[in-house]
Amino acid sequence: MENLIDVLDSENTEYDRLVTLAESKTSAIVAGDIENLGKIMEEEQEIVGRIQGMEKKRDKFLADIANVVNRDVETLKLIDLIQMLESMPDQKQKLEGVQKSLRMTIDKLRETNGKNQMLLSERLDMVNFNLDMIRAMKSAPQTANYSRDAYTNGQSLGILHGGFDAKQ
Repeated sequence: MENLIDVLDSENTEYDRLVTLAESKTSAIVAGDIENLGKIMEEEQEIVGRIQGMEKKRDKFLADIANVVNRDVETLKLIDLIQMLESMPDQKQKLEGVQKSLRMTIDKLRETNGKNQMLLSERLDMVNFNLDMIRAMKSAPQTANYSRDAYTNGQSLGILHGGFDAKQ
């Protein structure tokens, strides 16, 4: 049981690092600092790799515990373990504490990632808007100036001599 608690505590520490990085990512997104954003994402990948290793250990410890208590490992949850530990209040208290802490950390990470996703979506919308504006400038409507042959002379509104009217 101690091994499981230690792994869960280590996972919580790594998730807490992810929360810190996600908050840094928010600042980088707002500032448009793509270089820093790339570095943050690399650090995130390293942490995620460590968390995946810890999850394998946690699954192994849960399988061992499920085997000892004669329960199916697929249906055994931490809440079930906490309820089983009524006779061992110290272990129960430690497991409850780690479980609550991990849940709060993961909830904070979800919230921060949701905010970052919204900021990125808004950033992307702004980039698309700017691209649409540039495209629209290049395909501005033509003037109603006609030549003697009754054809338009091809001038576009808003784009005179390369897009800037220097005669003002």
